[in-house]
Amino acid sequence: MRVKALLVALLLAIACASAQAQPAAAVVDGVQMPAWRERDGKRAPLVPGMELRAGDRIISGKDARVLVKLSEGSVVKLGENGTLRLAEMRPTRELFRAALHVLEGAFRFTSDLAAKARKREVSVRVEQVTIGIRGTDFWGRARADRQIVCLIEGAIQVAAPGEPALAMDQPRQFYQREKGRAQPVGLVAAAQLEQWAREVEIEAGKGALRSGGRFSVQLAQGDTREALAEVHEQLAAAGYGAQIAPSEDARQAPFVLRIRQLPSREEAQALAGRLNGRFGIAEPVVLQ
Repeated sequence: MRVKALLVALLLAIACASAQAQPAAAVVDGVQMPAWRERDGKRAPLVPGMELRAGDRIISGKDARVLVKLSEGSVVKLGENGTLRLAEMRPTRELFRAALHVLEGAFRFTSDLAAKARKREVSVRVEQVTIGIRGTDFWGRARADRQIVCLIEGAIQVAAPGEPALAMDQPRQFYQREKGRAQPVGLVAAAQLEQWAREVEIEAGKGALRSGGRFSVQLAQGDTREALAEVHEQLAAAGYGAQIAPSEDARQAPFVLRIRQLPSREEAQALAGRLNGRFGIAEPVVLQ
């Protein structure tokens, strides 16, 4: 009996080690706040480096942008007031399988050259419209009464319930479905596509966080962690990923509340200006 228990424990340890060795299926690479990850009914503010898994929802607020990297190399961008659900995420060495559901807002899916060579099965659903992907780049928007999909590069197949699938393989071809009915595939002007694409790009001067960013904004100081907890919770609820950490300066209080991973001093100053005077924050300080 004891030997059996040891074998079970050993198998569990091997399984846990194997799971930990596998890379995350997706990870947040950039965020223009406010934005959240919703998991098991609980929300947490997005920060670069946050790992994502099947079942997670990404939610962006007003003027927000989110940049997510899939482990096979593709990039997913989400614009403001958007909701993206990671319905399925199965990263393996042999095959990367994923299903993404865009419930609201503008998005863009882009594969890099390395990702195009890997075996994968990825689909994106926009309301009732399903997009089959072969190494490609496309933009779309989901609303309750209208869905748009525009091809930027490569090839996709677009399908909706009760309608024949449509193949799109020419740049700037776009599909739209209004009030449950597909419209003929058209060709959008380059200027319009450029405008659409900007809806999901992280904007300069908005205080966005990026992986590897070396600047931070110190928002408050406190003698204890508990003294900073209320402001920390208010920021989290509002979609700003701050952290309470020990102070690195002996002249300060023992603990500080800060937001990290800003890519430049200019972006850190922009975020400091946005939060100054809110949530009880007064005169935030930019640090490197």
